Amino acid sequence: MNSLHTLIMNFAATFARELNAKAILISSDVMGEALVLEDEEIRSRIILVWKKNGNAIEPEEGFGGVIAIPNVNVTPVSQMKIAIIKGMAAGMFGTGDKMVCLSGAPKLDYVENIFVVDVDSEFAILASEDIPNIFEGVQAEVFDAVLNIALELAAQGREGRPVGTIFVIGDHEKVMELSRQMIINPFMGYSEDDRNI
Repeated sequence: MNSLHTLIMNFAATFARELNAKAILISSDVMGEALVLEDEEIRSRIILVWKKNGNAIEPEEGFGGVIAIPNVNVTPVSQMKIAIIKGMAAGMFGTGDKMVCLSGAPKLDYVENIFVVDVDSEFAILASEDIPNIFEGVQAEVFDAVLNIALELAAQGREGRPVGTIFVIGDHEKVMELSRQMIINPFMGYSEDDRNI
């Protein structure tokens, strides 16, 4: 199996070099694959996409880093897209970047998928020059926490039931100026005229 690991990682390294990829994202489910790569320059571009399950993980010496994503049931492509969005919020990736992504089945410990994600085409609204940088002025930790909550709510709902919600990150005073409550707040003390439809 080691020869297969070596072949896959050498292909990923060549692929990343040919595409001038910013990074190689590897799911922690198949991290054993990265250990066989000898190329230090490519090895420094490897970022581990780690699904949180309570234990923190540190990358080995010479790797590019770790991006933690919630342990929710999504496709391998979605896992990588979540990681890339988090990387964009943290300033790791941006307009014009491409990433080579490797993922697979956790129980089998081998790569099943190798695919490329181009920020400009996959995240056009986030990378558009017509739209100001949506991450500007937003702390990466805040964005990370809100995205984790949103993903967990999407996967689990609340008390086992699906829920809908919206999260707004930014200037709360400006948000309040542009917002209004759509239903009557029973604790507000509205006058009879306001309550009478």
